[in-house]
Amino acid sequence: MTTPAEWQKSSFSGGGEGNDCIELAAFRAQLIHLRESDTPATRLTTTPAPLAHLILGIKSGRLSNTRPA
Repeated sequence: MTTPAEWQKSSFSGGGEGNDCIELAAFRAQLIHLRESDTPATRLTTTPAPLAHLILGIKSGRLSNTRPA
């Protein structure tokens, strides 16, 4: 598998020590790779539309037992 050239950390990664963040990289036309920094060999590959729906679901609270304030 070819590796994306640049991984971008989430802005919510925190500033402390350790690998506690999600990273993503755009790769070839419309593919996006996601990985957790403490297990970089494990990747999820998706396209922009499903990722946008996931992010909207997380932000709205629909994917948790509690709603954001």
